[in-house]
Amino acid sequence: MVVEWDMSEKQNNPEDFALRLCAELGLGGEFVTAIAYSIRGQLSWHQRTYAFSEAPLPTVEVPFRTPSESDQWAPFLETLTDAEMEKKIRDQDRNTRRIRRLANTTPGW
Repeated sequence: MVVEWDMSEKQNNPEDFALRLCAELGLGGEFVTAIAYSIRGQLSWHQRTYAFSEAPLPTVEVPFRTPSESDQWAPFLETLTDAEMEKKIRDQDRNTRRIRRLANTTPGW
């Protein structure tokens, strides 16, 4: 899910956003903390990155998307069967092992 976040707006609160998002999606309370933590981490990374950037951040002239663009920016919820979920987990585990093998065989610089 991609969310555009206005870093300059002091009223934006990751915890409130996560609470509302989880309520709308019917997710349990354990997801609220994970989502808020992820948002705070990404905000921190962007603030550190742009603090040392020579180029100024672009300004947003119109904060709303056109109706034709709104579908591609809307949240997408994928519903999986148990078999699809098991396959996805197996694929992720396989990919994780592959990446670990690559990291262990690549010479350090």
